[in-house]
Amino acid sequence: MEAAHYREHYTVDDYRLWEGDWELIEGVPLAMVPSPGITHQRLAMRIATQLSQALDDCPRCEALFEIDVEFSRDTVVRPDVLVLCQPPEGERLTRAPEWIFEILSPHTARRDEEAKFRLYRDEGVSHYVLVYPDARKAKVYRLVDGAYRKVGDFRDERHRFELPDCSVDFDFARLWDGNHAPAG
Repeated sequence: MEAAHYREHYTVDDYRLWEGDWELIEGVPLAMVPSPGITHQRLAMRIATQLSQALDDCPRCEALFEIDVEFSRDTVVRPDVLVLCQPPEGERLTRAPEWIFEILSPHTARRDEEAKFRLYRDEGVSHYVLVYPDARKAKVYRLVDGAYRKVGDFRDERHRFELPDCSVDFDFARLWDGNHAPAG
């Protein structure tokens, strides 16, 4: 018999009982790395701050960070930063945000580039940005006809992201200013 028949499958109800930091993708628990390092935190703060300021003119959208997104009964992830353009149903996010940023580390790169890439695409996240601290680069993807299309690699450029009721000019150069610590 195949090993898949014996694979344990967990749900959001199980997830809520666990101690520590976890994500759950299609019933498979994935331990999160210990608290992000200084560079990771700086980048997340710079992303969230820039988004928060840019979204002042877009009252339906807001930037959030380090919040669980429950895509289904067996899938919960915690993106680094996201933009939500519809009111949440209660205190939990249960549908796809418009825009997600993931800041990669050596321990999370494969999960962010493969598993979350597929998950976010399949869930209908319109914009997915992978941030590479060591390379001082961000890869931007846009959902087109159910598939992610690469918009480009950004280091010091600006890019306009189109949201349902507004657009946001995001300045990637602002991520790296004064960012001298090693990635973490």
